Amino acid sequence: MTFLQMLQAAQARNGSMLCVGLDPEPTRFPAQLKGDATRIYDFCARIADATGDLVIAFKPQIAYFAAHRAELQLEQLMRHFRANWPQVPVILDAKRGDIGSTAEQYAREAFERYGADAVTLSPFMGFDSVQPYLRYPDKGAFLLCRTSNPGGDDLQNQRLASVDGQPLLYEHVARLADGPWNLNGQLGLVVGATYPAEVERVRTLAPRLPLLIPGVGAQGGDAVATVRAGWRPDAPIVVNSSRSILYASSASDFADAARREAQRMRELLESAKPGAASA
Repeated sequence: MTFLQMLQAAQARNGSMLCVGLDPEPTRFPAQLKGDATRIYDFCARIADATGDLVIAFKPQIAYFAAHRAELQLEQLMRHFRANWPQVPVILDAKRGDIGSTAEQYAREAFERYGADAVTLSPFMGFDSVQPYLRYPDKGAFLLCRTSNPGGDDLQNQRLASVDGQPLLYEHVARLADGPWNLNGQLGLVVGATYPAEVERVRTLAPRLPLLIPGVGAQGGDAVATVRAGWRPDAPIVVNSSRSILYASSASDFADAARREAQRMRELLESAKPGAASA
């Protein structure tokens, strides 16, 4: 299956557009694991097993592993996903952006070393920084487009001089991803839930692409407005929530609490779909 087919199948099987982001911070672990970076795998595997039937994807953030010298634990976690949740696609949140042989090595890291189904990328060095990832035809790549952080305005919301008028930079990225860069139908876009109007604009410009939407939960993004702006029956949205699920409890019931929060978020997202109230 291609990455897009995996997303669509997981959405249908689990009735979900919720993605659980795995951003393990040992200082926030429950008491029996707290402060122990050697237990990152244990913590993340428990969260995955508690939520795997509720999600459209998992999204481990590579920096949270690398900062604690836990890359081998990330490899172990990826094997755990494949053994126990093979039907749930895994998006490696790496935000890579480089050219030539360096990009080739980053692609190899994501898809061969870790076995991710998709990766997040910065597109701002141009198409040749994206192209090495597209040589893996069954894999996906989400390009940063309109991110959830306030500083995104510094570049993404600036106007360009163009023969097609003066599009904002994020609009230009969306058009490229939906058009000439999407050689094999592998691309998606990252658009923050903190900007639902921009989610709607990106969806208009890229009606067929999957959207990875962070910013729901601890960052304060409006889940209902996000779904109404971005959901389409034939184009998945992947709404990420990390901290509000991972750290729903600091006690020994942390996995059960994570499941309850994931269920709540999944139901909230599903209820916001057009026509859901009358279904």
